[in-house]
Amino acid sequence: MSKSAGRLGVFMLLLASACACWAQGSAGDAAASYPNRPIRIVVALAPGGGVDTSGRMLGQRFTDAWGQQFVADNRPGAGGTIAAALVARATPDGYTLLMTSMGHAITPALYKLTYDAVTDFAPVSLFVQSPSVLAVHPSLPVKSVKELIAFTKPRPDEILFSSSGSGSGQHLAMELLNRMAGLKLVHIPYKGTAPSILDLVAGRVSITSASAISTMPHVRGGKLRALAVSSAKRSPSVPELPTVAEAALPGFAVDQWYGLFAPAGTPKEIVAKLHGEIARLVAQPDAKQRLLTLGLDPVASTPDEFTAYVKTETVKWGKLVREAGIRAN
Repeated sequence: MSKSAGRLGVFMLLLASACACWAQGSAGDAAASYPNRPIRIVVALAPGGGVDTSGRMLGQRFTDAWGQQFVADNRPGAGGTIAAALVARATPDGYTLLMTSMGHAITPALYKLTYDAVTDFAPVSLFVQSPSVLAVHPSLPVKSVKELIAFTKPRPDEILFSSSGSGSGQHLAMELLNRMAGLKLVHIPYKGTAPSILDLVAGRVSITSASAISTMPHVRGGKLRALAVSSAKRSPSVPELPTVAEAALPGFAVDQWYGLFAPAGTPKEIVAKLHGEIARLVAQPDAKQRLLTLGLDPVASTPDEFTAYVKTETVKWGKLVREAGIRAN
């Protein structure tokens, strides 16, 4: 090797090292000054629901902690993919975030996406889990999951269940029940949770699996009967209800969840800073109680834990969607 070539090689190594140090320093500087302008939280569902409530609660926390305004930007539609696509394309600087639900892990099996639900995002935190309540109309003569299975199994294609839409978390929870219990309950999709609950209360359908915040007011008013929660563990927000797994079907688990994402490439220091405020929020007794009152179980997992969870959920629900032949609305 000539001396000039050797000097060029040394120069390139020094240049690469300097660039790496500059990039590291720039990321550190960005994190140290973050945030210095308003934060936009793109919410994947319509105003008023659990995802929206969670996103606004986090936004208020960020405002209180950092003195910067947050802007909730509701972009519902197509199972949350409109909001997710917008954030996937955003500048990865921590100023555009995504608040979404377990639908984020379901949509890859239902839609041709313009983004990758796993690799195009930097998961910040699993914020809360919302227990789904398996509820029936009082006219159905059952008071437990075992009785539900015993009553409906000899009646294939006769008993109707409602959901907030084809491919929704509600839909998949009931399809999992169908498959694990050997049932043939008939799916009636609605455009949203509210109308699916209203028709259940009216007796036009017989069963649903929907959030505690949507079902329990009707249960306490005597208009619905709650049988169990679909989550892997009993929920502290409705501790009196057993899980479907312990009541009748070991291994059954459907955890509705809401979480915060940033675009892939967002500096780790900024992701860590966002997660730190979420962890501090759920550690406050008054905030924790408020969430439980809303039927939301606080979690605040680390970014690494949330990343692994999203990957597992994507595989799990993709398999069920394909096996059950589920199609989007």
